[in-house]
Amino acid sequence: MANLTFTLESGRKVGITTLGDPIAERMLVFCHSAPGSSAFDPDPDVSSRRDVHIVAFDRPGYGSSDPLPFGEWPSIPRLADDIAEYLRAMNRDESEIGISRPRTIGIAGWSAGGRVALAFAARHPDMVDRVAIVGTPAPDEHVRWIDPQLTEMSNHLATLPADQALEQLTGMLQPQADAVLGAAEDGDVPLELLGASLVDEEALSRRGARDRAGRMLKDAFRQGPRGVAADILSYTARPWGFEFGDVAAKTLIVNGQADPLVGNAHASWYQKALPDARVEMVPGAGHMVVIPAWERVLSHLAPGTVKE
Repeated sequence: MANLTFTLESGRKVGITTLGDPIAERMLVFCHSAPGSSAFDPDPDVSSRRDVHIVAFDRPGYGSSDPLPFGEWPSIPRLADDIAEYLRAMNRDESEIGISRPRTIGIAGWSAGGRVALAFAARHPDMVDRVAIVGTPAPDEHVRWIDPQLTEMSNHLATLPADQALEQLTGMLQPQADAVLGAAEDGDVPLELLGASLVDEEALSRRGARDRAGRMLKDAFRQGPRGVAADILSYTARPWGFEFGDVAAKTLIVNGQADPLVGNAHASWYQKALPDARVEMVPGAGHMVVIPAWERVLSHLAPGTVKE
């Protein structure tokens, strides 16, 4: 679970997990999957070899973060702005004790987290110089990937008041929470909820990977399924709320070549939509591509930070 919390100006509490050297010059932000939480390091061995400070945030309703207030529709831009508010407050606090960091950061997002990373880069271009999105689906209206029945349901939920829509979808997702929280061991958690499939066995067989993913899912559902319900509504029932052309930062798009959810078409769409982007497909990898690709992601976000 998160190792600290931050209270936004609105009064809402955000859970935060920090990794690496807390006074390293280079700061990175990692945006988790849906479902997910900040309590996930794709590869701790790789992270520890970099001279970086990594910060991850529980989105509303996940882990240690408060859910959205009554009546507020889930919004991708709101999630990006939460991160910006924390970083600006942290910079003010650090400057008072003599810690000075560069003005810009690197930000990565895995799966649903990639949308938040892109929104952050689009809305706060002065704060970010490099972005990585890993296994992030493109907007469904451009690359069809959501089941038509789910699209029909989302269209219906979009007509309801925010709390009614959240309540209905939360109820539908309760069996997922029950399955995760009822697992006897972290390694028994159903990782298909993260999009894991047979092609991900090699990635999940890496030291501690399966248990880390299972612990993250248990943390994600500690408050029930409201967090994942909010995530789903943020990208299916409302426009994403930012312009891809506003992402000026140098962007790396990483997908698994064998990912049954997010394949070449998604990566190609993003490459065309983003001003400065390149695609790298990982052979044989599925949706858990963030694990084998983590070293490449960090080398893009924080070049020249390998510890000697």
